[in-house]
Amino acid sequence: MQHVRDLSRDLRLLSELVLAQPDLGEPSTGSSCSELQSAGEVVSELNPQEVEELAGLAHSNHVIMRAFEPLRQILKASGEKQAADVAEDELRRERMRIELALGFLREICSTLEEGGCPVIVIKSLDHWPDLGSDLDLYTDAAPAKVIDLMRSHFGATCAARSWGDRLANKWNFIVPGLHELVEVHSGRLGQTGEQTAITQSLSSRARESQVGEHVFRVPAPEDRIVISTLQRMYRHFYIRLCDIVDNARLLASGAVDVSYLHSLGLTAGLWDGIATYLTIISEYVGAYRGEGVALPSFVTRAAKFGADQVHYRRNFVRIPILPHSLTLYASELTKLLLKGELRNSLRLSLLPCLATAAALEQKVTGSDKGIW
Repeated sequence: MQHVRDLSRDLRLLSELVLAQPDLGEPSTGSSCSELQSAGEVVSELNPQEVEELAGLAHSNHVIMRAFEPLRQILKASGEKQAADVAEDELRRERMRIELALGFLREICSTLEEGGCPVIVIKSLDHWPDLGSDLDLYTDAAPAKVIDLMRSHFGATCAARSWGDRLANKWNFIVPGLHELVEVHSGRLGQTGEQTAITQSLSSRARESQVGEHVFRVPAPEDRIVISTLQRMYRHFYIRLCDIVDNARLLASGAVDVSYLHSLGLTAGLWDGIATYLTIISEYVGAYRGEGVALPSFVTRAAKFGADQVHYRRNFVRIPILPHSLTLYASELTKLLLKGELRNSLRLSLLPCLATAAALEQKVTGSDKGIW
């Protein structure tokens, strides 16, 4: 079995708390200590301060709800009342945040739809019962119309746009009373907005999903995987634990048409990245469950590397930029050029310059927000 190198104790513990459950973190009322025996031995030794530190990592990886419920149960069963209370406090605060955010999100979606700007919620709801740190929407509507509706109905202001935001054709809105930013992608996806092949059918293939007390339009399962791949393998170059859990659960549900995903990935020039991403996820899951997520052989054959080539650093599982990410970037750019998508190819060709500028900005100011 291949493993990610140098995982921290805390990420290993969170991984076991979520992945060792039979339902891969699906909301449940009864998963418990008996199903998490090895994790239970470590959890029962945690003091309140260590639980707080673990909560920080769980928040960063968007698994606080899925990891801390079994954590709380184990602590309570072990008689560690103070530590269990800390876990319960974390869960209570997160429930309040999610409830507030979902209410705003439903109102924003309804307002935009009624104003002639149909939207799809991308990424943010994939983590349910957890929720992302911002609220991501996709629309085919004109940006000016979206901006006008956000300003007039919610008193929203546009956050400063980075170079990457402008290339990607996205806007971040600050909404009074809402802690999360609302990020709206218009007509394009990808770090430089180079992807229009996958947006052509995104809206038509969307479906409704019940999330808590609300119903939202979300991407089809195959589109969810493509969007997640774009974000992780072609933009951030790191994978959160939530990404592993979300996509593993989606694949295990049988809802993904892998043949269609293959076709979509080839069309967009992203198949190598998709196959690699799914292989990493399967191998990571296998390290905790004894068996990875079942993947067709044509997926694993297409993967450029596996979990043994990624490593843990600064709270996340990191994808090596050289040579691995560079190879995926070259493959995407080549596909766009061969298809004659010159404008999208030009956008994507700016990515190395953008990445260099971001690295310099990070070194000088400690933040790359003005670039990415």
